[in-house]
Formats: sequence, structure tokens, C-alpha cells
Amino acid sequence: MPVTDAAQGYSFDLAAAVAHLAAVDSGLARCIQSVGEFQLSVRRNRSVFEYLIRSIVYQQLTGRAAATIYGRLLDQFPYRRIRPVQLLSRTTAELRAAGLSGSKCRALQDLAEKALAGQLPETSQLHRMTEDEIVRRLTVIWGVGRWTAEMLLIFYLGRPDILPLSDLGVRKGYQRLRGYSTLPTTEKLERAGRRWRPYRTVASWYLWRSLDTQVPIG
Repeated sequence: MPVTDAAQGYSFDLAAAVAHLAAVDSGLARCIQSVGEFQLSVRRNRSVFEYLIRSIVYQQLTGRAAATIYGRLLDQFPYRRIRPVQLLSRTTAELRAAGLSGSKCRALQDLAEKALAGQLPETSQLHRMTEDEIVRRLTVIWGVGRWTAEMLLIFYLGRPDILPLSDLGVRKGYQRLRGYSTLPTTEKLERAGRRWRPYRTVASWYLWRSLDTQVPIG
């Protein structure tokens, strides 16, 4: 399966990853055939701090609603770039005016405080850390759970073997792929994902995309 130029920033062979998944799982092979080329890009044009701001804003919201709120938040800052000191200078009322919930305001403020205290790893540090180390470091931030850390591992660092077991889209994709009447448990998904190693990130992307594609069940 060819890989488009849009898939940039990964340190592993994307074509080999797709071929491996198709070889070890016939259901994923059908999904890959239906969805087509792998087109997920790693984007590191923002700092870790700014990436986590976006992730927190997007938690538990549809893409369109989250994008609107995120845009309003960025509009409160010069050049639409947010720094820890600037974020802490905003009152909760000002942050709420962008559409943020009270819990997300608290999460953003805690993130800024930890960044100023030097507790937030820089990108260069993250590259030297294991997945588990990164999850442990990031989940000390109020409002940042394992899912948010896993999204950073996938979309910011481009790690090849991340399977976000609690992600609703991944679980729905696997349900649809297998023709289950109910959502798979995280345990069932974890067992299924063992054969996808060491490319569970790529499998996750195809499961997400399968929700927008007619994939044969089997």
C-alpha cells in the first residue's frame, strides 16, 4: 500500500507498517483496502505546552465545537500564540468567555503553572523518554489523563505503537470492523491489538477512518 507525502514526521517505514497490518489481520486488510492510503501527519509546529492546550480544549467535544472554542481562546493572545505567563494572566472569567468549561480552565491554569515550574518536558526530552515515562509525566497535570498523553504520542511525537484503548472512535471502529453488536471492552481490544504490534498507531488510524468508510465486515 503506497503512502502519500502527507504522512510526514514518522521515524518508521509507513509502507512496511501498513503491509504488516494487512498480513496479520484480514479484517484490517479489508479496512486498509477500503480506506486507502495512510495519510496521518505528525505536526510539531507548536510547543509541547501549546499542543497540550489544544488537546485539553478538544477533550470530549466534537471537532467543530472544539475548533470554535479553540479559535476564540487563541484570539485572546498576541499573534494567537499562548505562553504560560500570558495564560496565567487571564482570569477564569476571560477563559470562560471563549467557551471553556470550569474544569478546562483549571486544567489550563495547572498546565501553565507546571510549565513555569519546569515540570513540563520539552520536545527534545520527550524524544528520549519511553511511552510509559511520558504518560506518567503528563498525567500529573490536572485534567490530563492517559488518553491526552496518548494523543500526544501519536500526533506530536509520531510513536509507532500506540493503541488508545479508551478512545471511543477506535473502539467503534473495531466494533464495526468485526460486526459486534456492542462496543468491545478495552481488554478485548488490547488482546486484538497484540497482533498489530509494533504498528498499533497505524492500526488506530485505520480504525478511526473506518467510521467514515464502507468496510466489508468479516
